[in-house]
Amino acid sequence: MSRTGSHGRRGLAVALRGITKSFPGVLANDHVDLEVRWGEIHALLGENGAGKSTLMSILSGLYQPDEGEILVGDDEGGLRPVTITSPRAAIHLGIGMVHQHFKLVPTQTVAENVILGVEDMPFVLDLDAVARDVAEIADRLRMPVDPTAPIWQLSVGEQQRVEILKALYRGAEILVLDEPTAVLTPQEADEVAAILRSLAAEGKAIVFISHKLDEVVEIADRVTVLRKGRNVATMDVADTDKHRLAELMVGREVATTIPKPPAEPGPTVLALEGVVVRNERGLVALDHVDLEVAAGEILGIAGVAGNGQRELTEVATGLRRPDAGRVVVDGKDLTGASPVAFLDRGVAHVPADRLGRGLAGNLPLADNLAMRAYRHPPIAVGPAIRRDRMRAFAETIIERFRVDAPGPDTPARNLSGGNQQKAILGREITAGSWAAARGHRPVLVAAYPTRGLDVGAIEHVRARLLEQRAAGTAVLLVSEELDELLMMSDRIAVLHGGRIMGVVTPEETTIEELGLMMAGEAHR
Repeated sequence: MSRTGSHGRRGLAVALRGITKSFPGVLANDHVDLEVRWGEIHALLGENGAGKSTLMSILSGLYQPDEGEILVGDDEGGLRPVTITSPRAAIHLGIGMVHQHFKLVPTQTVAENVILGVEDMPFVLDLDAVARDVAEIADRLRMPVDPTAPIWQLSVGEQQRVEILKALYRGAEILVLDEPTAVLTPQEADEVAAILRSLAAEGKAIVFISHKLDEVVEIADRVTVLRKGRNVATMDVADTDKHRLAELMVGREVATTIPKPPAEPGPTVLALEGVVVRNERGLVALDHVDLEVAAGEILGIAGVAGNGQRELTEVATGLRRPDAGRVVVDGKDLTGASPVAFLDRGVAHVPADRLGRGLAGNLPLADNLAMRAYRHPPIAVGPAIRRDRMRAFAETIIERFRVDAPGPDTPARNLSGGNQQKAILGREITAGSWAAARGHRPVLVAAYPTRGLDVGAIEHVRARLLEQRAAGTAVLLVSEELDELLMMSDRIAVLHGGRIMGVVTPEETTIEELGLMMAGEAHR
């Protein structure tokens, strides 16, 4: 297909008919039908495990279906059945996928990244000509990017443009995007939306997976909802709203907003005073950060990923020692203390990486839920651990926090992302209540607690966080979802380049103002 796009096409770009795909013990896609038209933006919604990624992996050649067929359209409106055995075969058919986690080589230029893997390039490359071609595509679609710039010099939003350019340069006419705005500022997300509209106006077919219902309603022309591997609805976006979409995804009515009574903050429980942290490369990740979190309040942390959020949560939980400054928890200076000292003082931690840092995936759920409790009665009896009491303790958390698991002996890796998050929250909140019983004011540091979750799991997690706020816990909430921060937080601090650009209240700010601070403009 042409690298310059086609206009005026009508009919279907691609049709999936009766697609079925099974994995051991899981029916991921159950006779799914999906039709995408030329010139439209088609959103794909569903809970975690609903089959969205599997379906798009089949379309992009990563998986082959057990049953069903794929048909690809042409410029004249006809359809022909195809077999897509690999991503290379998919791109030959004009199907390109932009993954949520970028596949770029940081040390190479934009132009070099764009041509990586292109089959018809000459043995001796003319990078100047490639750069001109890339610049022409970028200019036409109004997504400026310097073809000669190394990737490491680009913002996250610019890197997203490069991923889209890669697919277009290879001739993609059917473009699949997985969570394309997940790590972007609001302004960058608006730019991506404009790019997608331009591509659709050129006649290309766009499919995008998103967990953001507001985004779907704003950007998409049509939407398909998957639930438990089946297509439960395909409709024009103009004929629905986000509340109806959430209900279709989960199969019940879901609260997309949560009532939040006025905060009654108490004394400061967690304080960072002039904290400086250098990362593993020796660069300043936190630059003289001052923050306070009071009992009974949620302090939200906004910022584009990679601006010091990880280092902030690690300092606040004792996992990283600051190079300068102090960390004070409930009146006690814990600067440089061990993580165990932070735990014993009442600091609970929901890490960003659920399986990498939050859970030991191969261990039973009971062992994971006891990680904060195994040193204390009733589980510990002297130096020994009573496994029967550990199982009973785990069963209590499973029931209280509605963790959908066959039982406490289930390996943690076998749970869905939402249930893994519920398990971690249950463990950490329980530990916080024990700290309160010992006379400490608890702190809960939650990093991206709803990232990648479906609307039902998000509803549960947010409700638990507000319960902790009401119980007097000091909550530090790190999130990339600005709507979530505005809904949940009592105050919002914005990080950029390791510095605090400003601390604002949700009632006195807007998403646009937060976006400007995320881009480096100090609050006035």
